[in-house]
Amino acid sequence: MTVKIAVIYYSATGTVHALALALAEGAVSAGAEVRLRRVAELAPDSAIAQNPLWQRHADAAGSIAQATLDDLVWADAYAFGTPTRFGAPSAQLKQFIDQTGGLWREGRLADKPVTAFTSATNRHGGSEATLLALGNVFYHWGALIVPPGFTDPAVAAAGGNPYGTSATGAPTTDGPAAPTLEAARYQGLRLAQITTRLLQGTHTLQAATTT
Repeated sequence: MTVKIAVIYYSATGTVHALALALAEGAVSAGAEVRLRRVAELAPDSAIAQNPLWQRHADAAGSIAQATLDDLVWADAYAFGTPTRFGAPSAQLKQFIDQTGGLWREGRLADKPVTAFTSATNRHGGSEATLLALGNVFYHWGALIVPPGFTDPAVAAAGGNPYGTSATGAPTTDGPAAPTLEAARYQGLRLAQITTRLLQGTHTLQAATTT
């Protein structure tokens, strides 16, 4: 069974983009079909131009398709990524999420596994708060939150965030540290594996009730 996973994220300087790529790799390694999607940039060009890393990533981001609500309908499971902004998700990702009201009312987002990942410059810069804030959205959707937990050594090796992978440190052209990327790969693998098990169980139950 091939499950479909939408990895939807916002990245300013490229750190969350690197996490999204790693998470997608992990999901693909478990046999999932993945759509990697970025949300629209809202910051003015003048602000982006003041940060060379932000400008560099903005110039390169055009190769990644922009997320739409159709990606949410298509997917069996979701992974959302964002840098932390004062302990909360970025405005760019929140703006995309705020468009999902129609799908929520129709129940199109319910019962789908979902996970989240983030980044912050400082170790206590709001990573856990950002992931928990995204969890509030997922509760409203009726989605099934799939955290990495401490279910693999990769989580502890990356700093031990059971809520979701979190890159820590000032952005660099080298991207997140190798252990952090490995934790993101594991998170994607876990999401794909659990989604597969849930769908297999659903199909088995449906088959049993129609015979």
